[in-house]
Amino acid sequence: MKCLLIASESAEVLFYWTDPEFQQNIQQQYGASQEEGHGLPAFEDSISTLFAPIIISCITMVDRLGDTYASFTTENNHIYVLHQFDECLYIAVNGDGDEDEDDLRRKIYVMKKMIEVLFGMVTLSSTLLRKELRPQDTEQRARLWKQLQSLLETYSHLRENDQSFLVEAVERLIHPTLCEQCIEFLERRLVQQLNSSAERVGEEVMHAFILVHTKLLAFYSSRNASSLVTSDLLTLIIMAQNMYPSSTDLDDAGPEDGESTSGSGPDVFYTPEPSPTEEDSDSSNGSSKIEKVNDIPVFEFVDPDIQMAEDSLQTLRVPPPDPTTPQRVFLEVSNKEGLYPMMPHSMYCLPLWPGISLVLLTKIPNNCLAMSIYGFLEAFAMVEKRLREGHEGSAATRGQPAINDLRGKLDKFIKALGPSDIQSIPLLNVWTEFKNRAFAKGGPGFTKDLIPWCKNMRTQLCGIYRQCFLIDSGSLDTPRHLSPGLQERAQTLVQEKLMDWKEFLLVKSKRNITMVSYLEEFPGLIHFICVDRSTGQMIAPSLNVTEHNTSELGKGPVAQFIKRKVWGLVNTARRYLQKGYSTVTLRDGDFYFCYFLWFENETGFKLDAVDLPILPDDSAPIGMLSWDYYRKLRRFYSKNHQGEVVRCFELFTIHLGIIPSEIILQHCRQLASKLWEPSRNPLL
Repeated sequence: MKCLLIASESAEVLFYWTDPEFQQNIQQQYGASQEEGHGLPAFEDSISTLFAPIIISCITMVDRLGDTYASFTTENNHIYVLHQFDECLYIAVNGDGDEDEDDLRRKIYVMKKMIEVLFGMVTLSSTLLRKELRPQDTEQRARLWKQLQSLLETYSHLRENDQSFLVEAVERLIHPTLCEQCIEFLERRLVQQLNSSAERVGEEVMHAFILVHTKLLAFYSSRNASSLVTSDLLTLIIMAQNMYPSSTDLDDAGPEDGESTSGSGPDVFYTPEPSPTEEDSDSSNGSSKIEKVNDIPVFEFVDPDIQMAEDSLQTLRVPPPDPTTPQRVFLEVSNKEGLYPMMPHSMYCLPLWPGISLVLLTKIPNNCLAMSIYGFLEAFAMVEKRLREGHEGSAATRGQPAINDLRGKLDKFIKALGPSDIQSIPLLNVWTEFKNRAFAKGGPGFTKDLIPWCKNMRTQLCGIYRQCFLIDSGSLDTPRHLSPGLQERAQTLVQEKLMDWKEFLLVKSKRNITMVSYLEEFPGLIHFICVDRSTGQMIAPSLNVTEHNTSELGKGPVAQFIKRKVWGLVNTARRYLQKGYSTVTLRDGDFYFCYFLWFENETGFKLDAVDLPILPDDSAPIGMLSWDYYRKLRRFYSKNHQGEVVRCFELFTIHLGIIPSEIILQHCRQLASKLWEPSRNPLL
């Protein structure tokens, strides 16, 4: 019983997602009320009818009280979490007990993040965003909603099954030699060749990375590229997984299949860091076995329950996209001028083999136009904010760049668009009226009467942005992206590089690190997750919890039980962190949980602990995907460490409860210092 709805203030449905149980419940409820001889109402109408009282109630409370619901629970224990962003109301519902308020709030914020990546600065205008989320053409609307529904399903699946999405940090494949080789290959062969080609049609490859399922094998950014923030990278991984879903066949393989794939029995199966030499010898000794495994349809579910879940996902999934047609995405960019969110890029996701993909991010030719628009949007938003606060006259523009400079830049910007540009005509008209009111002698000047015109200017600027970056204005004869031939050459280059490694990589992605390599040094340790929040990377032993696989966690229900403990530890730690605690130790039956958050300088020296800020219950969820809580936390800590680079780390551990607490704390200290040694884990 799950649902997520986005609605306008007039109770118009802008997007919805439901699970089959919620959908069936609504159809039964509203089907029974239909008069005999009449068909069932459209599901969208039923959803609107169901939620209309809640939406109207929320809007009324905002109008009358200036406040609204954050969440509520009904008599039948259905949990509703609500959040309003501008004029769009997000409502998440759970009625089966699988999700609590924190989970639903996180789902809302992640959905908002995905919409921002897909629509960019259009999300800053509620008027335009409503039109984008609810196109008049019903077929276009159905395609868009299916895409968003599929992205939400993919995220939910990853968060329930992938540790990197549980803690919202990127996991790298731990094989320093191969990683370094691939990074060098991306730099010197792939990106250099693509950017020097005439077939790139003005686009420039800024970032290139290789994914094995959800794990990062190699990542390269060109020298003039801004760093890719963790929030955007995680969103791109979700999109890549949505385009080319990974199946969990390797987890379902029996012990004999695992031995055949490794080529040398269980010892290699549990090796945490296989070297190229070992892999090559394994491949040569067991080549006939590997070929035999390849002939088996391994990328096919054999478990009926898993197959049923996959079938339900496929009903939501849109047909696989044409790999040669890029996806327009809007990502954060920082340079010497400042920070610019939602800058347009083209995303090319090129499948190499099932489970392995190459992702290219390119900067489009008129990228500087988006930076100008963002600067103007920021200026008008600040003026509007100060006017609403009661500042008028010169006080309304205080703290801004000289208002006359802004006026001159915007005049030049509109002139550069050209009079033939259809969208520039309403912008020019609104800007002319704004100037007459704000700058003309005898005019009202900067007063509250200017607030609607500030909002109107932002809407018109977002309209220019939409026309330039969301609507493909290129003709069919002159495509505005990397040519299919160039993409195919890039695909072939990487396939040739990784041909001898592909089987190893697919197994390695499921067995990246195992607890066996840590048990001798840390007896009694069951599991750990360590996260470098400065780089957005995590490291943790693999969790394999299928019925067919036996690992150090046990088999079937035992492994599932440990997994639930890990997920529970992370959720518990977040609740305490929200209340300002940086250290948590607690006993849960036969287990002992520990959580630590600490700060270091760039030399690795641990910095003094401070009182962390306490967040309200309805604040944005702690993490790095929907918003980067840890970036804000590092800024908070850096106030007392001016001129010093501050890094933030987290460590989650689960020990057997019989281990003395002083030994557990000693383990945690040793583990934290060991995990981020440069020789073990090369960072981005």
